[in-house]
Amino acid sequence: MAAECSRADSCVRGPHFWRSGETLKVPMSLFRNNRERLVSRLRANSEITIPGTFVVLQGGVDVPFNDTDISLPFRQESFFQWCFGVEEPDCYGALDLATGASILFVPRLPPEYAIWQGKLYTLDDFKKRYGVDETHYADEIASVLKEKRARLLLLLSGRNSDSGLLAREATFDGIAEFAVDRDFLYPEICECRVIKSPQEIEVLRYVCKISSEAHKIIMRSMRPGIPEYKAEAWFLHHVYAEGGCRHVSYTCICGSGHNSSILHYGHAGAPNNKVIQDGDMCLFDMGGNYCGYAADITCSFPANGKFTEDQKLIYNAVLKARDAVIAAAKPGVSWTDMHLLANRVMLTSLKEGGLLVGDVEDMIRVGLNAVFQPHGLGHLLGLDVHDVGGYLPGHPERSKNAGVRNLRTARTLLAGMVLTVEPGCYFIDCLLDAALADPDQSKFLVREQLQRFRGFGGVRIEDDVLITETGVDNMTDVPRTVQEIESFMQM
Repeated sequence: MAAECSRADSCVRGPHFWRSGETLKVPMSLFRNNRERLVSRLRANSEITIPGTFVVLQGGVDVPFNDTDISLPFRQESFFQWCFGVEEPDCYGALDLATGASILFVPRLPPEYAIWQGKLYTLDDFKKRYGVDETHYADEIASVLKEKRARLLLLLSGRNSDSGLLAREATFDGIAEFAVDRDFLYPEICECRVIKSPQEIEVLRYVCKISSEAHKIIMRSMRPGIPEYKAEAWFLHHVYAEGGCRHVSYTCICGSGHNSSILHYGHAGAPNNKVIQDGDMCLFDMGGNYCGYAADITCSFPANGKFTEDQKLIYNAVLKARDAVIAAAKPGVSWTDMHLLANRVMLTSLKEGGLLVGDVEDMIRVGLNAVFQPHGLGHLLGLDVHDVGGYLPGHPERSKNAGVRNLRTARTLLAGMVLTVEPGCYFIDCLLDAALADPDQSKFLVREQLQRFRGFGGVRIEDDVLITETGVDNMTDVPRTVQEIESFMQM
């Protein structure tokens, strides 16, 4: 495809990912730059003997739906996407640490593939399309590596600190003939992914922009009597039809009324199927995905477009917490401190609103902050919505304290990090009941005032932000204040 300027803000020459029209052209040089960053980081480590050492990654595979001949929609394995930007399944990639050369291995497909799946591309086609140095077939990995005198293969093997699951380690016929290292690569490539390159930031800005636009369409279209899944459908339609996002980054959360207090509502057992009622608060948490990169935005607003006094109280408590973090976050600041700052601001607002009494610091000492916000302030964002790097060697470990143990990272902020800032306030019956029964926590609760918030649901405000050298660049663009939301919804 010939390179051309398709957007006012960028002109990409050479191979690229592009969905056509006004969607963003993502140059394959983004992934070449990622590979170069990784190779440079690995070379700088004295534990590695460079000649004969290769990084070997295995891409994602087609996953069949149960025992049928239908596959689930394919999404590339994230580490492989970060290095190669390849759209096809069943591929491998290798990086020669001595030369920096990139090698892409693609499946050798049978002739009948052309009948059912489309054109059979040549090795040279793949080389040009993905901007790699060499291409070979996947059944040739062992022989190619032998020809290049590979002595040590660095394989991906590490445990994700959010899911607890292991990253997929490459395996292929003949791998037993090579020495392998399963410990070194994972933390190093994760550290590379934590800091986004300028090209990665451009993609993240784009997917945040498209996702913000979709959220605004939902706000403007919302009326009582609409089922939650219709809001989800509006979002999916816009990010795909207008933004080229074939995928979203996680299951859409479209909670209204009490459902807005269910943190990961929208799953198979609760599939966004309630009819939204007049007076409900809506909490819609959705993010598009473009070229593998994720957005993660939450908007909370009244279904009828007008906040009640109680809704205004809770919403403004959360907004003040978000504003405090946006103002304070910068390189060198602890994310745990930002979480506690948000908690202090929110609890202070609840106290001013008559729901709590007593000293806010004492409330935090007994974990009352986790009663109203059981989740962390936010998380790293990138190719995964809960991106890697939250807890790695050399950085703070996960705390066991009630008020901060659910933080997805406790790192010190660095320029180039992209994170979500998502304080929330929820009225969750089981947590309220436990707090009221706990003598250390119940003394801060005004029982009769809290009672009217049973069934209220919750409020979450979630922005996707870039940490800059001087502070925060908020990439989310949606109405946020009570006045902005009410005015916008009445247009």
